[in-house]
Amino acid sequence: MDCHVISIFPEMFSVLTEQGVIGRAIQQRVLSLTVHNPRDYADDRHRTVDDRPYGGGPGMVMKPEPMCRVLDAAKHAARPGAKVIYLSPQGRRFDHQAATEFAQTDSLIFLAGRYEGVDERVLALYVDEEWSIGDFVLSGGELPAMVMIDAIARLLPDSLGNAESAVQDSFVNGLLDCPHYTKPRLFEPEHGSDSAMSVPDVLLSGDHQAIERWRMQQALGRTWLRRPELLEELELTDEQHRLLDEFKRNLDDTSFEQ
Repeated sequence: MDCHVISIFPEMFSVLTEQGVIGRAIQQRVLSLTVHNPRDYADDRHRTVDDRPYGGGPGMVMKPEPMCRVLDAAKHAARPGAKVIYLSPQGRRFDHQAATEFAQTDSLIFLAGRYEGVDERVLALYVDEEWSIGDFVLSGGELPAMVMIDAIARLLPDSLGNAESAVQDSFVNGLLDCPHYTKPRLFEPEHGSDSAMSVPDVLLSGDHQAIERWRMQQALGRTWLRRPELLEELELTDEQHRLLDEFKRNLDDTSFEQ
């Protein structure tokens, strides 16, 4: 997959290309990332890309001429059929399903606006879809673009050290992820607890079927406790219903004992 980002702050994306999952995906040549700066397509020596909005009001608006030129350049550099994605709080909410769908495409162009946004005529001419990472406003589209690219990149082949990591992530099966533990078996915190904290016995049992059952139960229970609306969108199996009911009973018993 090749990704193109349009941003007046191209240096922000160096952290992605040099480290982490995206850096690995680039090294494995399953992902390429190119940043196009609209200032390189401005008319004047000051490389101006914004101006005051018609009708008055605070802030500035990104001008259509340099934005159209940089979009043309990005579309020319991208593979045929590349979608232009505008990062906007008014867009559709990005989630795991969207990341999975984007990971199946060959090429994407991310338009990161700044100030009060991009001239609406540019959006009408070039943008295929608007996407948001949440109901809040950021200083620009760079961070949302990074979030989306990271979520997409980790689903590409060979981008992770262990491909099973992506399969077991939260939301992959509609549920939150289960708890995870590592060495030592007994952990004695310096603060916050008077006794040693142990790893659940089932994870030390070597019984893989029991471990998978526990993990599924914990995923169901965590989803029920933290994001119950996710369960409403799923059709649970009879076994999953039994596991969730058992989780609730154990939780009630623990609360009663306390």
